Amino acid sequence: MRAWPTVEVPTIPATPGSYQVPERVSLVTTNDRALTAVGPERGAAGLYVCGITPYDATHLGHAFTYLSFDLLNRAWRDAGLEVRYAQNVTDVDDPLLERAMDTGVDWRELADGQIDLFRSDMTGLRVLPPDWYVPATSVTGEVADLVNELVSRGFVYQVDDPEHPDWYFRSAQAPGFGAESHLDREAMLAEFVEHGGDPDRPGKEDALDCLVWRLERPGEPAWESPLGRGRPGWHIECTATALNRLGAAFAVQGGGRDLAFPHHEMCAAEAVVATGGEPFARAYAHVGMVGLDGEKMSKSLGNLELVSRLVAGGADPMAIRLALLDHHYRADWEWTAGQLGRAQRRLDAWRAAVRADRGTSAVPVIADLRRALRTDLDAPTALAVVDEWSSAVLAGDGQDEEAPGQVAAAVDGLLGIELG
Repeated sequence: MRAWPTVEVPTIPATPGSYQVPERVSLVTTNDRALTAVGPERGAAGLYVCGITPYDATHLGHAFTYLSFDLLNRAWRDAGLEVRYAQNVTDVDDPLLERAMDTGVDWRELADGQIDLFRSDMTGLRVLPPDWYVPATSVTGEVADLVNELVSRGFVYQVDDPEHPDWYFRSAQAPGFGAESHLDREAMLAEFVEHGGDPDRPGKEDALDCLVWRLERPGEPAWESPLGRGRPGWHIECTATALNRLGAAFAVQGGGRDLAFPHHEMCAAEAVVATGGEPFARAYAHVGMVGLDGEKMSKSLGNLELVSRLVAGGADPMAIRLALLDHHYRADWEWTAGQLGRAQRRLDAWRAAVRADRGTSAVPVIADLRRALRTDLDAPTALAVVDEWSSAVLAGDGQDEEAPGQVAAAVDGLLGIELG
């Protein structure tokens, strides 16, 4: 499946060694719970970010997640790494099928329409597209093969249910289970219930075992496989998609914080078993939750502010991007309408500054931008750096004729904000 058009990333002038910019990008990872260098020192960095379930439009919580990992993508590239980026689309799952039934729309038509809208939103926000954009419906064979491998290793069984003997993974028996999220069993069970798990299903060996292949039900889509006609479970879909494109032990698996458990923990457990002990990802990074009206913004609650609705109302996509980047990626925060106005004023000031015929030197600005982004993707600090420079330029400071163009290139390449 095609993603969305690529974005040209400009070349940014090198920073002199005297400025002591970190050579590698570091994140406070969920698995290490400390600032940790992510990605190799040189070569290719693998990134897997869990994609949308396309039953509703892109809200600002989604956009915040994908912009956060877009910063990581850009920071890695700026540090000289090749980025190999994969993202899935869960285009067959219970929420999508339920929405299609409620609205009387064919599930495939609903998914296609929402995927197109997501592509449009990502294009407007200038998010770098993944190298692989993979719908679940295209990897059913890959998932079945992976489940069979887990069966051969003794980690998958069929539930004791004569009517629907679905296939489940022995999650808690997997080596290292719990190491990514650091949750105890009680907390795991609570998160499992909140995020789509079925701990109380009769016939399971353990409440935390997760579905890997759901056998066909009347009226539901299904695919042929040696496991029986059915469709993939949610976690195994991402495991197969990532392993078959990035290989084991890729650099970062990312998503919203609500994916840490069970989704990313289950993916990691399945991969460790399937590969005979190799880690799924070396680091797990999670983005904070965006709220609206006092609650987490989510499709299930319906308290959404949509990227497409803001754009249709006349908002500049670059102002939306700036409003989102004004929050640290690990922070929880609440959207208010006033943030968009502040972002537009900031964007106007930046654009005015880069149109100036001269300004203060770009060298320390670019160094500070790199330092902020390579140290836990500190976007708010990066924005403040550009604010300080633009204020000085608009006050008439500086004699460097090349500085405005160089700062514009750095803001574009590192922050994804087009100022032309």
